[in-house]
Amino acid sequence: MLQNLKNIAVVSLSTVGSRLLGLLRDVLVFAALGTSLWNSAFILAFTLPNLFRRLLGEGALTSAIVPVFSDVLERDGRAGAFRFFNQVLLRLLLGLLVIIGSGMILLSWAAGSDWLPGRWTTGAALAVWLLPYMLFICLAAILSAGLNLVGRFAVAASTPILLNLAMIAALTAGLWLNADAARIVYWLCGGVLVGGCLQLLLPAIDLMRQGWRPRVESAGGAALAELWQLFLPGLLGAAILQVNILVSRLLAYSLDESAVSVLYLASRLMELPLGVFTIAVATVFFPLLAKALSTGDEAGFSTAFLQGLRLVIGISLPAGVGLYVLGEPIIELLFFWGAFGRADVMATVPLLAIYGIGLPFYSAATFATRGLHASKDMRTPVRVAGYCLLINFSAGLLLMQFWGACGLATANVLAAIAQSYLLWRALSARHAALSFRAMRPALAKLLLAGAVMGAACAITSRWLNAFGFAEKLDAALAVAVCVPGGVCVYFALLYLLRFKELDALKALLLRYFPKSK
Repeated sequence: MLQNLKNIAVVSLSTVGSRLLGLLRDVLVFAALGTSLWNSAFILAFTLPNLFRRLLGEGALTSAIVPVFSDVLERDGRAGAFRFFNQVLLRLLLGLLVIIGSGMILLSWAAGSDWLPGRWTTGAALAVWLLPYMLFICLAAILSAGLNLVGRFAVAASTPILLNLAMIAALTAGLWLNADAARIVYWLCGGVLVGGCLQLLLPAIDLMRQGWRPRVESAGGAALAELWQLFLPGLLGAAILQVNILVSRLLAYSLDESAVSVLYLASRLMELPLGVFTIAVATVFFPLLAKALSTGDEAGFSTAFLQGLRLVIGISLPAGVGLYVLGEPIIELLFFWGAFGRADVMATVPLLAIYGIGLPFYSAATFATRGLHASKDMRTPVRVAGYCLLINFSAGLLLMQFWGACGLATANVLAAIAQSYLLWRALSARHAALSFRAMRPALAKLLLAGAVMGAACAITSRWLNAFGFAEKLDAALAVAVCVPGGVCVYFALLYLLRFKELDALKALLLRYFPKSK
């Protein structure tokens, strides 16, 4: 467990740097563009390469390659595993070139058409520039998966830092040149492409240090055939999940010019704790779960999965409570600058509260999906994803008529709740030790600690607000006092309630900071 926590810490610290830079990037973008059409069009266009990244890079292909690569690594050593790896990379490269070429031709035609409204042609024109990013990020994601399987986590987790730095540099250059909104957006597109090149280069160099050499391996084998058997149903499931995101943004784009921007901003703030910790736990535990099942260690799989799930919910629940209670001061402190005004703040606050409620369910669903993929069960997530797509689309289409962007966010959360429940039920049916009963004591402690923490933060925030400070100062005080104070209250209660994973965290801290003799 200590080694797992050490790897989680490495991934988390690397991811924290990336997420903080991503937050700075978003602050600068919203200060420069606000919730204008240009910002919404950029967000929608950037969704397309990110959709394929999660399909072919971080999603279905990664989930399929990890258990197969683990088997090959155990059986044939690194030489055989890297030969198999090159076979996958060649096929991925050829497929990406076809998709990108076809997509750019189609989007160029759409951008120049007269039958689409101007809002949509703007998005299509930006997507033509951003689609090549798909090539860099998908290949980089597969290389990062290879690094994780040979025990290298830090480099793979830190590559998004390069993208954020490139985008921040491009945005700064555009602002320094006094460019208008249209030119700033195209500067951002250039920053995305430069950042993508750097994201591919860094893991490639590190994997080469581990013995990998890029070679053309056209011949297939049994491992490659097994990969495709896992990948194809997984691709369908991942596609459905990504279509969910695309559907929400398309519906928001149809509402008005600002809906995509505020929906994106609220989801990005929700994804900060999701990316820093949940993805870190899933990244570290996924190879461990796959290896346990490869060696027939059912008990080891169940133990590792429950440990990871307790850690995931233990962090995501207080983060969600914090977003719900402190949404307004957080948004005011971070984004109330430049073109992002008071009306934009108030439009984003209820969306952030809705996503805060859904954060633990998003986290649990993410980790449960990895558990099923480690079991080489790719079909169940596909079925569940299909149900969630129907829930998200139908609920979103209905609720947006009454609540606008809030209705779309509510539909997202309802789909996440259904997804986490259905995936957990499928896992417990496959692995008897993963029944809900095994999580009840931990969940009771976490819910109690989270409720007390939320009440303490709400009371403290209202007390500080009563002093009548200026808006920025009031928001800064609320965040500076309530966030660390809430964390202390939460973890103190978990300590008193003897939450199991705190002992492991304490042991890890003692390992790095031993008592003086």
